[in-house]
Amino acid sequence: MSETKANALCHGNRGFRCRRAWRCCAWPCHPAAWDGSVGPCYPHPTGVPPSASVAFPVRWRHVVLTLSVCACLSGATLPAAAQQEVTGAPPGAATPRASELTGETRQAIDRGLTWLASHQQPDGCYGPLSQYGPHVGLTGLAGLAFLADGNTPGRGRYAQQVEGCIAFIVAHSSESGLLAAQSSHGPMYDHGFATLFLAEVYGMSPHSQLHETLRKAVRVIVASQNDEGGWRYQPVRADADISVTVCEVMALRAARNAGLYVDKTVIDRAVEYIKRAQNPDGGFRYMLNSGGSQFARSAGGVAALQYAGLYQGEEIERGLGYVLRFLPPYEQTPPHYFYGQYYAAQAMYLAGDSYWQQWWPAIRRELLEKQEPEGHWPTQEAGPEYGTAMALIILQIPNRLLPIFQR
Repeated sequence: MSETKANALCHGNRGFRCRRAWRCCAWPCHPAAWDGSVGPCYPHPTGVPPSASVAFPVRWRHVVLTLSVCACLSGATLPAAAQQEVTGAPPGAATPRASELTGETRQAIDRGLTWLASHQQPDGCYGPLSQYGPHVGLTGLAGLAFLADGNTPGRGRYAQQVEGCIAFIVAHSSESGLLAAQSSHGPMYDHGFATLFLAEVYGMSPHSQLHETLRKAVRVIVASQNDEGGWRYQPVRADADISVTVCEVMALRAARNAGLYVDKTVIDRAVEYIKRAQNPDGGFRYMLNSGGSQFARSAGGVAALQYAGLYQGEEIERGLGYVLRFLPPYEQTPPHYFYGQYYAAQAMYLAGDSYWQQWWPAIRRELLEKQEPEGHWPTQEAGPEYGTAMALIILQIPNRLLPIFQR
């Protein structure tokens, strides 16, 4: 099937999730996993479709989320299948707990969002407070922070900021599909984060103008995968490193979730590249032929395997074990702190309760301590816009609103 036809079919089924394979729900699924003539594929260990499950289009999830809050306040309990749909949590991921978002945490999030909103530029961008200047990658991360609070175009207290982020990124989409501002020095990083944001917007709130921009952005990622299976800073098929590869895999997963066609072989090759980059200690090296293990890229390596559909196995267990060595607090802050925590929190959340219950209280406490009174998180990595966006994404994982947190 051609990409154009597959995208058309996916678009026609928008809002439903094919949760088993790297194919949209318009593609044939395993008969034992199929439930209904038009709808999702259910991952089920017995191969029997769960009779009680109902797949809600994303736009309905906010309605059901409201019902779940009312149920919690009244002491009622939703069915497990409904809880999964409400929270967006994948089977096996950390289960929601009332203690996850304390009053102090909510106040910190509110201060952070207020600060971030007040520092958006008139053209919608973020980055002027960094060494990079206006930047589609930083803009995408800021946009994700607002989405994680439940804001979408036209809805929410920060809907205007989300719309500004969209406008800036779309305005910097080239004819080839590359998303990059003039200040970009390593455009595939920027492109990956920007594509992730656009895909999440498209998955949460259908935005017809985004489809072509997103489709072309995905095409750039696919076309620039090198022979090893990875990606590097430039959109060319030359060499590859683990950090950029992780970024592109996450963007492709979000795009696939949003209904765009992504060839499964692209993901299979990326998975093999990431596995080959794992060291005997469970961590990941920077490139296949060089580099020891390091916290930030190892957290990214584990998360990327999970987003590619690998939730169990030796590589996952060894990787999680390595990352757990860096459980906060730290005597010495590890390099690329926010980048590493961004992926580590997601990896621990997707790994389930036994990991999440160790990691979440520790990183929550540390991030609250690092926040400035004005509401931002300072960092030398890429300025306070970057640190604040990353911290807010992490702190709002318990909201379970971003589609990327689904299996």
